[in-house]
Order: sequence, then C-alpha cells, then structure tokens
Amino acid sequence: MMVVFFDPGQMTARLDLEAPQAVPDGQGGATVSFDVVASLWARIEPVSFLLTEEAASERGTISHRIWVKFREDITAGQRFRKGTRVFVVKLARDPDETRRYLVCQCEEETR
Repeated sequence: MMVVFFDPGQMTARLDLEAPQAVPDGQGGATVSFDVVASLWARIEPVSFLLTEEAASERGTISHRIWVKFREDITAGQRFRKGTRVFVVKLARDPDETRRYLVCQCEEETR
C-alpha cells in the first residue's frame, strides 16, 4: 500500500464533530438532536456541486473531502459544523491504512 503524503499544516479549519442523539418524544417516535463530541482541526476540499429543483425552489448540494487526524469514533451519520455550515459525513476512511488521517466524504446542503 502506498503511503499518502499530507501536510498537516493544511488543517486550518476548526470544526465541531457532532453525533446524533435520539430523544423519545413520548408518542413512540424520537426527536434527533446533535451533541458536540469534539473540536478538530481539518482541511476542507470542495469536490462537486449538484443543483436540484424541489417544489419550485432550487437546492444545492456541495460534496467535500474533509481531512482530520485519525479517530476511531467518526462514522457515517455524524456531522461536522463550522459556524452555520453543516457537513454530513457519508463515508470515513483511512486513505493508506496507517491510522494517521481520516478522509471523510461529506455533503453540505445549501438553500
């Protein structure tokens, strides 16, 4: 396996990692809220943009590649937050299996 070279000095974005928490609503369902798990330094790379139309309004989805230091607790369904921006984690992988970095494929929705 080829080792990926990555300059950690490129991790200039401070992100909050948030995990979903289901709270019972008393009627058999649940309300999902997100709790901050950690604050991390990361590198955010925009990858692609998709524009769709829903109910006569346009909606854009931007996909990003987010690099962070390796953690075992980052999984799909969690999200990163930078101020008002939210990046939903779709996939987290170790690019060279050295447990140094994680590359997270994320989506950011815009309206």
